[in-house]
Amino acid sequence: MDIPNVRTEERHTAVAPPREDIGDLSKVTYIDSTGRAHTVDATVGDTVMATAVKNGIPGIVAECGGNRSCATCHVWVAERFAPLVGGPGDMEEDLLDMGVSDRRPTSRLSCQIRITEDLDGLTVEIPADQP
Repeated sequence: MDIPNVRTEERHTAVAPPREDIGDLSKVTYIDSTGRAHTVDATVGDTVMATAVKNGIPGIVAECGGNRSCATCHVWVAERFAPLVGGPGDMEEDLLDMGVSDRRPTSRLSCQIRITEDLDGLTVEIPADQP
């Protein structure tokens, strides 16, 4: 039997579908040459350089766009992340030797560091002068 003017209440729980256009995120902190920290969300799978460029981080020039041919994305990786990031490959090593004036044990080209979940919280320092 229908009862006029009686409403039944329906409850719906809206669940947003997962976003497939972005991956998991990790935080990366860039310390610029003035000592200012810039902490941003980085998509897992992107490079430290690409994340810097997307977020307008000063000091990452990235002239070659990540092709290991210019060294203008040189960074110093924080000591505690150095084992997770690993060392440079042969080509990167050559660029660092030839093109970087203030090379340190944790020097890397940020275009060669892929963001992973393990690197959440990664901190890199950007030298005052890029090649």
